[in-house]
Amino acid sequence: MQSNSFEVQDTSIYKRICGYKDKNLKQMESILDIELIPRGNTVILKGNQMTEAMKVLHVLSDYIQRKDPSYELDDFEVKYISKAVGSGKNLKVDDIDRLKVYIPESRKTVMPRTINQANYLVSINKKPITFGIGPAGTGKTYLAVVAAIDHFLKGKVERIVLTRPAVEAGENLGFLPGDLIQKINPYLKPLYDALFELLSPEKVLSLIEKGYIEIAPLAYMRGRTLNNAYIILDEAQNTTMSQMKMFLTRLGVNSRIVISGDVTQIDLEKPERSGLLHSRKILKGINDIEFITFSKEDISRHPVVEKIVAAYESAGYN
Repeated sequence: MQSNSFEVQDTSIYKRICGYKDKNLKQMESILDIELIPRGNTVILKGNQMTEAMKVLHVLSDYIQRKDPSYELDDFEVKYISKAVGSGKNLKVDDIDRLKVYIPESRKTVMPRTINQANYLVSINKKPITFGIGPAGTGKTYLAVVAAIDHFLKGKVERIVLTRPAVEAGENLGFLPGDLIQKINPYLKPLYDALFELLSPEKVLSLIEKGYIEIAPLAYMRGRTLNNAYIILDEAQNTTMSQMKMFLTRLGVNSRIVISGDVTQIDLEKPERSGLLHSRKILKGINDIEFITFSKEDISRHPVVEKIVAAYESAGYN
């Protein structure tokens, strides 16, 4: 059996690599099929995936050095970096750490946690239209809202428009009580959750009242041209092909469109006619449109969510 050692001069960084009661090392062992033994300020490696394990330790060390001295690695970061490097990806800290979005009001700094999330934010900043496609929990909606607030607060756009198709377990807008906003609100809950996490409820409601944040059912977008706006279409897998074409052609001057969806959760009667599936087929070659595809490795919710997605994939629901 091969053996090697990884030494860290900075005791604080070494302790954070190992984690509380060496939990980070134990997680790496299970992913990389290698034995990691902490000794002083050195990790002794025993096993066959020596090269991969050394790379993981180097990336974790570089990653921690860029953080606040009190920063502790969480399970997701250790798992993602271990899996990415272990699978042969040439992962660098810059790939994950290159984008930070600071929201002054909540004093919250949001960073991409995976390469795909970083690519998603890069595309949103560069391209007029960005699609984020992947399973639940990969940050598609949350990061779209983060970027929307960032664009608005920096004056890059004059308003934020939130929309979503009203397809949900056989219900439609006509069966829900209240006025238009009250009818569409339940469908936009994930977007609201992200807004309220980043801004105070008072600020969000004020922006809605003043028209800086607009909530609009997808059906009400027809005939409009949206200039100087950041538009988010959530749950896009439930659009029809004609709805998707109508929505995409609303793009006006100095605007951004971000479209998110999960092609494994199509609620249409004829799933094969999903506007998201169709657009992915026919729009791939257009330079100003970017498709970012997320996988279960990008899931940053509770660890069991990744296992649930994997189980459904194994059962043929993908």
